[in-house]
Amino acid sequence: MANGKILIVDDDKNICELLRLYIEKEGYEAEIANDGETALDIFDSCNPDLMLLDIMLPGLDGWQVCREIRKRSNKPIIMITAKGEVFDKVLGLELGADDYVVKPFEAKEVIARINAVLRRTIKEEPDVENKIVNHDNLHINLTNYELKVGGKKVDTPPKEMELIYHLASNPNKVFTRDQLLDEVWGFDYYGDSRTVDVHVKRLREKLEGVSDKWSLKTVWGVGYKFETKD
Repeated sequence: MANGKILIVDDDKNICELLRLYIEKEGYEAEIANDGETALDIFDSCNPDLMLLDIMLPGLDGWQVCREIRKRSNKPIIMITAKGEVFDKVLGLELGADDYVVKPFEAKEVIARINAVLRRTIKEEPDVENKIVNHDNLHINLTNYELKVGGKKVDTPPKEMELIYHLASNPNKVFTRDQLLDEVWGFDYYGDSRTVDVHVKRLREKLEGVSDKWSLKTVWGVGYKFETKD
């Protein structure tokens, strides 16, 4: 039985075939697209569990594909960039990507990232505990990954959900960026502390002005906390 389905999107067919080889050896199914429009079509038809998405694509580029996917799905996306520049990494995260990998890469590293991301997003066993946190005008249900702000459901990528749940479950506790990387992303995450900043920024855009009884605070020189007021 396959572990899941991975959609590989890259205009380099040799890279696609190499990744397919490693991915299928790991027990996943693999689909391939060599341009952005085909990637969207295959995504809609096969509903993959994760997408490996190159930035430089003919037609729709990786940024545009990521935007379109995030309009319709929270399935994890790992961006592939040839440049390795901070701008590319941050932009990908801001658009809703869950991770990134830089060319040239080792196929084993890509597999490690896939496994790490899917461990965080695919539930192998039903969770019998109700992972629910409520604050004024805020409802977080991590069992079904549902965020409601002011009573309205807000589409939120899995990692943002896990981050706000972790912070809101520990009101007024200060977490360093490294603590959040360890406790939310996991020890096997390859990114850096900028990842936390980007996700907090996106959460603030969703939560701004929702309540005067709590706020997502920056503790300068330390990290972040979910601050509540009596």
